Amino acid sequence: MRIFLTGANGFIGGAVAYALIADGHRVRGLVRDQAKADAVAAHGIEAVIGSLDDTALLRAEARASDGVVNAANSGHRGAIDALIAGLAGSGKPLIHTSGSSNVADRAMGEPSDRIFHEDTPIEPEPERVARVAIDRLVVGTSGIRSVVLCNSMIYGNALGVPAQSVQVPVLAQQARESGVARYIGRGLNRWSNVHIADVAALYALAIAKAPGGSFMYVENGEEALGEVAQAIAKRLGLGVAQPWPAEQAIAAWGREKAIFSLGSNSRVRGKRAGEILGWRPKHRSITEWIARELV
Repeated sequence: MRIFLTGANGFIGGAVAYALIADGHRVRGLVRDQAKADAVAAHGIEAVIGSLDDTALLRAEARASDGVVNAANSGHRGAIDALIAGLAGSGKPLIHTSGSSNVADRAMGEPSDRIFHEDTPIEPEPERVARVAIDRLVVGTSGIRSVVLCNSMIYGNALGVPAQSVQVPVLAQQARESGVARYIGRGLNRWSNVHIADVAALYALAIAKAPGGSFMYVENGEEALGEVAQAIAKRLGLGVAQPWPAEQAIAAWGREKAIFSLGSNSRVRGKRAGEILGWRPKHRSITEWIARELV
């Protein structure tokens, strides 16, 4: 298949591109400039220079493709509208990337018993309403094979991809710079998680055979953020991780990242990827990965 992929030089997009190429697909990847184009071309991706605001370009690339993967900004409504328009009536696949911060709360380190399954209704916080609306738009679009993959906390290193995921690198950077690993509040908030290699493998399965109108959580484990910080502290030889009051965490990491990425609960369970697509993730523990491979 000839696949058009946005975010080709990003953490998710780059890993997905390499998985697709390994499966024999031809990947045309959207990047912002010539330097990024040269970087992805070295890995077999046909670079398309542009941005998510280039509506005509997105429509044309989608129309000329055999399928589209949106692995860039999951909240860019204009880009999704353009990709859907380019694929309209074709029956071709559109794989849209979302994230489980859509169900995140404002716990700031406190635990929650609430777990979201794929059929659990979502009532997002105001900051996530627009992104959830995009997910619903994609899933509800007829005439194409539309799929939303809602990733949980991604960890791991993607082969050939210099970009990084969000939570673990942020926690590790703060720990290295300050000499103290930190978690917010009591650190009892929990996130489901998944390794980037398993994520990329699922995208390859989805582009090949996921049914239209699918919404799938992408997860293979769960851990408290306090335990993640403790694992980072141990790996870096920094002693015991320490709690951080909410106001200090927000001042250091910014409101969005502190509240929705590091202080919240995002507990999801996904069965459809395994039951429908035969996805069998190989990596089981984020803390074991940190102990072995965090650099």
